[in-house]
Amino acid sequence: MTVVGFPGPAGSHSDAATAALLPDAVEAVALPSFVAVVEAAVAAEVEVGVLPIESSLAGPIAETHDLLYDAPLSIIREATLPIRHCVVAPAGAQMDSIRLVRSHPAAFDQCRTLLARWKVRAVAAATTADAAHEVSLHGDPTEAAIASEEAAAAYGLEIIAHDVSDRDAFTRFVAVAPYTRVDGGEGWRTALSFVTDHRPGALVRALGPFAQHGLNLVQLVSRPLPHSHFRYRFDVVLDGHVFDDDVRAALAETRELTRQLRLFGSYAAERER
Repeated sequence: MTVVGFPGPAGSHSDAATAALLPDAVEAVALPSFVAVVEAAVAAEVEVGVLPIESSLAGPIAETHDLLYDAPLSIIREATLPIRHCVVAPAGAQMDSIRLVRSHPAAFDQCRTLLARWKVRAVAAATTADAAHEVSLHGDPTEAAIASEEAAAAYGLEIIAHDVSDRDAFTRFVAVAPYTRVDGGEGWRTALSFVTDHRPGALVRALGPFAQHGLNLVQLVSRPLPHSHFRYRFDVVLDGHVFDDDVRAALAETRELTRQLRLFGSYAAERER
């Protein structure tokens, strides 16, 4: 019996990810933004939130990384889904008649080749499904959206170009909740973030314990610290559970070598679907 919040209306990629991550959810609640998902999870208005965190084409999704850093939430599950972007528009529209295209910024990043040769104005939307919804409401044959086939069907739009990503794209989604999983097993991952001193070799020293204990780093992302000019934190995902002896030892040593270390939970890694 789980109530789940996801960004965007029906037909968004996060809607599909919600079904993959929590197929037994009693209710899936569409929320207007990534921020709204995090706020709802923190306030216990939903039990779990679903957010995209990494694109195989555009890389880490900065908004999700920054929201999780500031929120008392942990990652409890992950799933990787194929993302197939289409150009969708009102009935009768043609590619050469489009003057404005709407989508989420991550989708624009994944379709750079199309946008480089397509002389249109790109307008950001909260999600790809929101973009499709806005195009449907306007009914203007010079407007289109980059969105999914499901969004086109949901909002009565036609697909005027299929599979417009630069190459095959996948997005990793995470389920987040105000608790940390303590169960474990094979194939788990742990997410964390740390801040080092601003001096030569600080990052190398902070990463040293992971190598010394034979831990594989799946991801290393630098993000600017708020209210600090050109100072950064480092978000890390590594193979292993926080209760594994090697992980626990490495984290204890890294904590001594950093100014701040925060855990974002351990969760079972999932393969691409």
